[in-house]
Amino acid sequence: MEPMSVSREEYRKEKSKKETKPKAGRKIRVRLIPIWLRLIIITVLIAVSIISGAIVGYSFLGGGKPGDVFKKSTWTHIGDLVNKGVK
Repeated sequence: MEPMSVSREEYRKEKSKKETKPKAGRKIRVRLIPIWLRLIIITVLIAVSIISGAIVGYSFLGGGKPGDVFKKSTWTHIGDLVNKGVK
């Protein structure tokens, strides 16, 4: 048998060409919405759901005005009711 007469540089070039080619059958996935934007969207949706839940809970279930949810006095009153028996 005859030894291969390939230099190191030629071998590395061939190897790098093989590694950069995408494998057949593998699809390259392109994200429509980047991950960082997904995290921001989820954070905004959570904040909106918390605010809307407080409004619905206070106005429809509690019988108050929807705008009163954003007042500090409402939350101090709720805190006083929760901490009534705790000392």
